[in-house]
Amino acid sequence: MKILLLGATGQVGRALMRTLSTVGDVFPLTRRHCDLRDLRRLNRLLDQEDPDIVVNAAAYTAVDRAEEEPEEAERLNHRLPATLAAWCDANAALLVDFSTDYVFDGSARRPWRESDPRRPLNVYGASKARGLEAIEKSGCQYLVFLVSWVYARQGRNFPNTILRLARERAEIQVVADQVGTPTPAGWIARQVAVCLEQVLHDPDKAGLYNLAPSGSTSWWEFARLVVAEARARGEALALAPEGIRPVASRDYPTPARRPAYSVLDTERLATTFGIVPADWRQLYRELVRESPPVA
Repeated sequence: MKILLLGATGQVGRALMRTLSTVGDVFPLTRRHCDLRDLRRLNRLLDQEDPDIVVNAAAYTAVDRAEEEPEEAERLNHRLPATLAAWCDANAALLVDFSTDYVFDGSARRPWRESDPRRPLNVYGASKARGLEAIEKSGCQYLVFLVSWVYARQGRNFPNTILRLARERAEIQVVADQVGTPTPAGWIARQVAVCLEQVLHDPDKAGLYNLAPSGSTSWWEFARLVVAEARARGEALALAPEGIRPVASRDYPTPARRPAYSVLDTERLATTFGIVPADWRQLYRELVRESPPVA
């Protein structure tokens, strides 16, 4: 199997470079090879490489900036996956892509199911919802995973931001009324490889799946865990968990509205692929105890 991986330098992309090697030969496609906004050149590269599987880990993820740059979000989150899906349909290739909890409006009182109505609150979520719809309507065989609150050891993400602030300040404020499930990029990549291998043997398993650990938390509770774990490892921090003050979303306004409740129902994932997600706290502790996050 020849696998073309887009977005190989991102958090999830770097992890996929490792895990997809068990499925086939992975060829990374980065900005050095092609500007992913240049869809004509991308189509030529797809024809040239002729992959069996296209994995798209590239996206526009600057949620607040998307409010001022809607066209950029549209290019990468809608037109790019639409182009990939059309090529995969025409060439009998499998498309693997990723969407987000932000396609939902956060109003549910129970974990979101794949079939729930998509009512995004912001430009980023709307662009991802249009990309997902384009894939679904394309006719191609696809595996799309809805993921949320993604982080990794390296890169710009919530735990690394909290650790940076914790070295500088004795008190910070963190939003406490947005609930979701922190998800390690490496864990995502491992589960994607498991699902992909099964779909190659049983194409009927293709489709849309929520992919998240078990449990839920708020950003405030997550921040407290990040700091507590770092201090337990002996890191010299100015900030203690008690110095993290909860704040309501209305008191911490951002350009883009966030969903208040982003927990994803993974029953379909478990039933189809036999994946029973571990608790998000366990996964975070395993990651940082193996190797602390790097800002």
